[in-house]
Amino acid sequence: MSDPGLTGRIANESSESHESTPLPPLTLDKLERSVRRVGLPRKTWVHVLLFVLTGMTTTVFGFAEVESFRENRPLDVELLVNGYARLAHGDLSVLSGLNFSLPLLLILLAHEFGHYFACQRWRVRASLPYFMPSPTLFGTLGAFIRIQSPICKRRSLFDIGVSGPLAGFVMLLPFLFIGVRLSRVTPGAGAHGPFVFEAPLLLQALEAERFPGVSHANILLHPVALAAWAGLLATAINLLPIGQLDGGHILYAVFGAKAHRRVSTALPVVLVALGYWYWPWYVLAAVIFLFGRRHPLVYDETRLDGYRAAVSVVALLLFLFSICIVPVYTK
Repeated sequence: MSDPGLTGRIANESSESHESTPLPPLTLDKLERSVRRVGLPRKTWVHVLLFVLTGMTTTVFGFAEVESFRENRPLDVELLVNGYARLAHGDLSVLSGLNFSLPLLLILLAHEFGHYFACQRWRVRASLPYFMPSPTLFGTLGAFIRIQSPICKRRSLFDIGVSGPLAGFVMLLPFLFIGVRLSRVTPGAGAHGPFVFEAPLLLQALEAERFPGVSHANILLHPVALAAWAGLLATAINLLPIGQLDGGHILYAVFGAKAHRRVSTALPVVLVALGYWYWPWYVLAAVIFLFGRRHPLVYDETRLDGYRAAVSVVALLLFLFSICIVPVYTK
């Protein structure tokens, strides 16, 4: 039998012990240290495989672009099919598509590793980039990383969110400049073909400097310029101020949870309105409304410093110079 007295004494001693040694307060720094090791097992081979497959599909698309450009005409879809046939037979002529795929892959790598290294700096667990191969337009649907532990500070949230678009933009700028220099005037080339690529403000400015008085519809973009164009599109979409997109992270870090919640509720309505001119905005609005409006809570009310506030203005300018209401459409 147990001794009630002994049990009572143990309980009292335990209670007194707890009262005499209070727990230290939990700070954001301690919380970061406690969660930074939380994450999923890394399977590097998955990332490598997806990257290799994306390299193949973007190179095949690039082959079709390069050959079409050599013939002074817009993209020929039959050359895309021909490129996959050549790849299947080991024909090395398909490697001419590296003129497109290498710039595009470098832009995407810069964007994603911008996020990744910012996560490393702030001791936030993150995966390596997952690339998404596609057999159709551009040969890829882009890339992403997975954040695998909580982000505890608004400063770290801002740095992680803004670093990708900034790094990707810095990488695409020389390719855009060189690609526009290599482009040529071909009447009607920019307005015909299976896909028509509209020009965001930055591309318009460079075309106006290179080809004064020539309409975008009469400019045949070099494959390097088209790779940079795809990078601009990726930058613009990622900087949409909603949910857990890069722009959503920046919005939350700068203005807080309430502003993020309001904008994330209103923006799908704006996208639905834009869908009148470009139907894919309907799809994006539906996806965001159903799955992408919420943002994990960040337990930090500290306002950003002046430097980061200035960088947020730069991010806004990047968005405005990269976005197109109708980026690409079919004829």
